[in-house]
Amino acid sequence: MTTLNTTTIHGHTEGRFDGIRRDLRTRFEAWKVFRQTRRELNELSDRELADLGLHRSGITAVAREAAYGN
Repeated sequence: MTTLNTTTIHGHTEGRFDGIRRDLRTRFEAWKVFRQTRRELNELSDRELADLGLHRSGITAVAREAAYGN
């Protein structure tokens, strides 16, 4: 007769799903920062961007750096 310890299996599976959920939440939060930063910078005039030392073509790179750090 074989017995199955469901507590161990359930606990292990639950931990793995918690990690996946945490990773998805982290990625979603970073994406929101990227989107918000890009939106706010796009609302600035070319003069305002120049005052910040930015060109419109660099907005996506700046937003990516703000959100993902690379």
